[in-house]
Amino acid sequence: MQPDDAYLQAVEQLTERAVRTAQPLRSDFAGAGEKTCTAVEQRVEELSAELVQLSRQLHAEPEEGFAEHRSVEKVAALLRAHEHQVSTGIGGLETAFQAVVGTGGPHVAVLAEYDALPGIGHGCGHNIICASAVGAFLAAAAELPETGGRVSLVGTPAEEGGGGKEHLARAGVFDDVDAVVMLHPFSHDIATHPFLGRRQVEIVFHGVAAHAAAQPFMGRNALDAAVATYQGVAALRQHIPPTDRVHGVITDGGKRPNVVPDRAALLFYLRSSVPGALADMARRVEKIARGAAAATGCGVKLNWDANPPYLPIRHNTALAARWTQHQARRGRKALPGGAVPEYLTGSTDLGNLSYRLPAIHPMIGLGNPTLALHTEEFAAAAASPGGDRAVLDGAVGLALTALDYLADPQLREAVSEEFAAAGGPVDVASFFD
Repeated sequence: MQPDDAYLQAVEQLTERAVRTAQPLRSDFAGAGEKTCTAVEQRVEELSAELVQLSRQLHAEPEEGFAEHRSVEKVAALLRAHEHQVSTGIGGLETAFQAVVGTGGPHVAVLAEYDALPGIGHGCGHNIICASAVGAFLAAAAELPETGGRVSLVGTPAEEGGGGKEHLARAGVFDDVDAVVMLHPFSHDIATHPFLGRRQVEIVFHGVAAHAAAQPFMGRNALDAAVATYQGVAALRQHIPPTDRVHGVITDGGKRPNVVPDRAALLFYLRSSVPGALADMARRVEKIARGAAAATGCGVKLNWDANPPYLPIRHNTALAARWTQHQARRGRKALPGGAVPEYLTGSTDLGNLSYRLPAIHPMIGLGNPTLALHTEEFAAAAASPGGDRAVLDGAVGLALTALDYLADPQLREAVSEEFAAAGGPVDVASFFD
């Protein structure tokens, strides 16, 4: 039976009205100037066939995280065809790469993602993320300001749960980078859409097996502990902030009904818009599991974060306003945060970088306001004319935002001041210790 969609329809109507009336972010900085804007748009137009072809090729041959070998080869071949050197296997990850232009001065990194989802391929549109980032790098490379500065293209594998950016950060790949920019396809154009922090935990209970009919009193039921934990987490949902989420499955519940299960396991994802709230939710879930173990006489082990946890995104609005202005050149209205319901979101490892240095992660619309990420419908849109347009508009926006940062010292100062006012750099690697 399909859920009733009355609420969803009401939300869509409210969102439509909010989109019409929302006022985009404004920026009064000089940036790189009109001459550079025109040159970048012209360069992206010259590259358009190659960029769209790259996006479509990645889409046609999806690869999951840490296995994106063909994708990296295609990107590297295109960059080398334009006489750029590419380093692959950076940061200890086989499918990570980097290309750099310029010397000295401030350094902006444009980030590419290219991993796909199991079963539905590019249902998150990472083919668009990658192709637009490549286009931005190639266009910006030809327009570096005379004052100096560097632009790099960093290929970051396994965003879908693998935490590629966090692995690269811990390996020092971003140590000399001053700001990072990237985009993500979506149902709407949004300059500052929130993404939630995320942790994952496997909870394993160990009991005592016994014949469930003849001697159940000699057993300790691990499945009972797992069910009690699942119900306890369900009760917790009423008492967490409305932006936060916790969801899980029982991955092991025993083998046969006539044997008291001596092992049971669950896997939960915990998400929050505030780093401290995510840490608090983790503590509460752990107490629930240990309480269930005590109640059933079982042992319990909690295995946290098989891959690095994700922090929520900290947006830099000074940079996001530049993106907004450049998207207006392309006929797009990049909405401010809140115009589209902020619970329509997920998690990304870009959040981890945004607590190390200034970052933007704007959303670029594919022409359908009802699209949902991680669906077959979104995968189809990622290889549609709307997806192709997003590649080109995104390449222009990212290139010009990066060049603005390099060319305008007042903008750089504003970006740095905003980052410092938000709390400055955080020791992400040890945050949840």
